[in-house]
Amino acid sequence: MLYNLLFPLAKQFELFNLFRYLTFRSGGAVFTALLISFYAGPKIIRWLKSKQAEGQPIRLDGPESHLLTKKGTPTMGGTMILLAVSLSTLLWADLTNAYVWIVLTVTLGFGAIGFVDDFLKLTKRNSKGLSSRRKLALQGIISLAAALIIEAIAPAGLGGEIAVPFLKNVLIYAGLLYIPFAMLVMIGASNAVNLTDGLDGLAIVPILIVAGCFALIAYLVGNHVFADYLQLHYIPGSGELAVFCSALVGASLGFLWFNAPPAQVFMGDTGSLAFGGSLGAISVITKHEFVLAIIGGLFVVEAASVIIQVLYFKRTGRRVFRMAPIHHHFEKLGWKEPTIVIRFWIIACIFALLGLATLKLR
Repeated sequence: MLYNLLFPLAKQFELFNLFRYLTFRSGGAVFTALLISFYAGPKIIRWLKSKQAEGQPIRLDGPESHLLTKKGTPTMGGTMILLAVSLSTLLWADLTNAYVWIVLTVTLGFGAIGFVDDFLKLTKRNSKGLSSRRKLALQGIISLAAALIIEAIAPAGLGGEIAVPFLKNVLIYAGLLYIPFAMLVMIGASNAVNLTDGLDGLAIVPILIVAGCFALIAYLVGNHVFADYLQLHYIPGSGELAVFCSALVGASLGFLWFNAPPAQVFMGDTGSLAFGGSLGAISVITKHEFVLAIIGGLFVVEAASVIIQVLYFKRTGRRVFRMAPIHHHFEKLGWKEPTIVIRFWIIACIFALLGLATLKLR
């Protein structure tokens, strides 16, 4: 909004020329989202506590310690992040950019699904909310609409194409299959982040790391000079998503303040589904779907542990892990929660470095 209002006045007021620079507006988005989180966070937490007398329902089949340490902690803290990201993006982004509205729609749409899921868990007083079938159906509708619009406005020569990391100018033409592929990326990322959100601070820092990486990727892909130099596929207008990613970085830092062990509030599906979906949408727009799987490798590992556990149990009646997702496996082995969280953060950083290496190693 500030860009649309103030940049046209740059000829009369030279200071307003700053708003033409994505770096300036991305920095503004970080600090705005952070300040909104710090200001609104305590108020939102107090309100959630007043409405959730018993806090988030705890899995009875989960680690025994959770029944003591997590009981009474409110959920739906993702509303804090959604508020900060949305307001900051609307304030600093170019609101004529279609990609901004696509990502915001996916974020708020998936966030609404998560909100309903969290609400049902609270009202039914159990750890099951929306059925998996309904959740996937709703995610499918939103991701289908997003994928169709992204495909319709894709630059010439890039429609229906999938980029391959590490290889120069290599594109795989998927044709009509690109739509279900893009949907799979958004839905898969959303649910992978959701599965990772099981310990205090575990999911929010990897979200922050991936968002920071994609702020850089969006900026480079949306800049013709940098895209040409790095031999990336140039996507006009995608650079504006750096503002959204930066807002997510700031909001994540703000949320971590309240989610650090021992957490005052849980993100809930409201946040995890929303921001997994948004990161998936950004990867589709920037043609970095496979790079998301590398940078967000921790999310992939968490999701894979659940898939392996379920398939192996159905086939043999035995378990590979003591409990899935895999962070609970380490809890069952006796690792302390802060140890698991910090080590997983380190793993997330390693995956991020590997993913960023794809920008140059071609």
